Amino acid sequence: MRIVIVSADDLAVATARRAIERGHDVVIVEKDKERIEALSDELDCGFLNGDGSKPAILREAGPEETHVLLSIGPDDQSNILASLVGRSLGFGRVITKIIDPEFQHICAELGLDETVIPNSAMARTLADMAEGRRVYEVSALLRGDLHFFGFVADEATAGPIEDLDLPAHSKVIAIYRGDEPILPGAGATIEANDQVILLADDRAREKLTERFGGQATA
Repeated sequence: MRIVIVSADDLAVATARRAIERGHDVVIVEKDKERIEALSDELDCGFLNGDGSKPAILREAGPEETHVLLSIGPDDQSNILASLVGRSLGFGRVITKIIDPEFQHICAELGLDETVIPNSAMARTLADMAEGRRVYEVSALLRGDLHFFGFVADEATAGPIEDLDLPAHSKVIAIYRGDEPILPGAGATIEANDQVILLADDRAREKLTERFGGQATA
């Protein structure tokens, strides 16, 4: 995959490093030239000096060749603006980080469906730990080549789960209908705008991406 990351703060750098370790092609867009110079010897990736919320800069990042744009800087408004610009330029997927949960509804109204709220996730984890619950990182529970994959159902994919005709080595494990999680049983159906979560191995993930790429959420 080719991943463009807007920002070079600590989270962005950690994300870039993990993506590079997994063999992905990464480009970091950052306004601070000195920050780029400091990271250039540390990260084996491309750098683009400029404001990631400017159309000219994101256009230079190559939306046609990019699989996903991560707008994950420290400022919510800048992230939202960069995401909107990226979407208008044709980036296939756009993921937006926000700190203030109040912006989540704004993102939804703007069509920015893939948002990450790290503070909320961390708060839930810390509250669970404080109550004595043992907390596992979801990714650490997966072994071998298993991965999560998600897509947002449209009218064409709505209907009984068995009618999805999924590739081998993949299975629907959850459906989110609005904020309501559903654990599908026999005869479960999918409605338009449901977020469908699957568990799949590497043999199925490529086929799922080909089929649901335009609707993919994870």
